[in-house]
Amino acid sequence: MTPDERRKALDAIADEIRDCTRCRLHEGRTRSVPGEGNAETEVVLVGEGPGFNEDRQGQPFVGAAGSFLTELLGTVGWRRDDVFITNVVKCRPPGNRDPEPDEIGACTPYLRRQLDVIDPALVVTLGRHSLGSFLPGARIGQVHGTARPGTTELGPETGLVFAMYHPAAALHQGSLRQTLLDDAPAIPVALLDARERRERIAAAESHPQPALPEAQPAAELDPQPALPEAQPGTDQLTLFTRDARTDPR
Repeated sequence: MTPDERRKALDAIADEIRDCTRCRLHEGRTRSVPGEGNAETEVVLVGEGPGFNEDRQGQPFVGAAGSFLTELLGTVGWRRDDVFITNVVKCRPPGNRDPEPDEIGACTPYLRRQLDVIDPALVVTLGRHSLGSFLPGARIGQVHGTARPGTTELGPETGLVFAMYHPAAALHQGSLRQTLLDDAPAIPVALLDARERRERIAAAESHPQPALPEAQPAAELDPQPALPEAQPGTDQLTLFTRDARTDPR
């Protein structure tokens, strides 16, 4: 898919979301919030649902929580237009309540299609409802600041999911502000890990392992060679110098 095709595909999904009536949330919305950002990015941030300001403007994370999210991205040298930002549900739940399971289910096909188009290496979940869409059963207090493969249809298929608290949580619980600031530097590291994982999977798929030979009688087996002695310096950590932001694909 070319960059132009990818952008047109995302715009088409956004048009559908703006007219969506799949669940009760459309009844009270001012504007739906499909999401926005770089169609060529490797990183997608997924929040829970639009709030008051998002509902008025039709853009994700534009209130106080959005300002903090922008600050978090800035701590790792990224900007909002380096990534794509969306939510699990695309319309504001009344009174900013948690989205209901059926509402999440109604919006999941849109999110899945957005992720299929972008094909990110890393999905950053913001909040427990976003986390649950990618890692059901995971508890955010235990997994925040860590990355692992997604376990649902949302994937990402060969990438990783990085869990974070929702930036709005820091507005209500001051201690979480520092937690989010402490977790943010691990996002670029997770992106490097996700890239590496993708490369390993692609290499394995393009060079499948040959079938193992049939077992031989024990007497005919060749003796195993002795392992060489470990050489000093061979276990040093390889440092990455590649830009941890977005690469054109």
